[in-house]
Amino acid sequence: MAVKIRLKRMGAKKRPFYRVVIADSRSPRDGRFIETVGTYNPITVPAEVKLDEEKIMGWLQNGAQPSDTVRNLLSKAGIMTKYAESKAGKKPATKMAAAKPAAKKEAAASSSKPTTKNTVAEIKEYLDAAGVKYPSSAKKADLLELV
Repeated sequence: MAVKIRLKRMGAKKRPFYRVVIADSRSPRDGRFIETVGTYNPITVPAEVKLDEEKIMGWLQNGAQPSDTVRNLLSKAGIMTKYAESKAGKKPATKMAAAKPAAKKEAAASSSKPTTKNTVAEIKEYLDAAGVKYPSSAKKADLLELV
């Protein structure tokens, strides 16, 4: 059974209000659903979105696929980022931000010098870690001379 996270339209004519629901992909838009996990009111300014993050994360981890609109709502709420990090086995971004610059410098310092096989971005990263200044418009050959 393919499970979707999608919107169920409620409200009066020309006054839409949506519930974010978990439903079988074969059921109709406003038909049977498994669970309600949030609401979305596009009429208010700004649009009002209420989501149950724990339930949504549980369904995403079990393989539920969000519709395009729901994916946008989840992205704005930061739930898709948390899901991607948990799927990759990483810690939340707030904790990683402090450790990232130090880890990057260590990785660049421990790696060998770039060669012609490396990309321009990799060479620039190496030069940044080494503290070497270079013009932003420098070509690959110019950057390799600075190494």
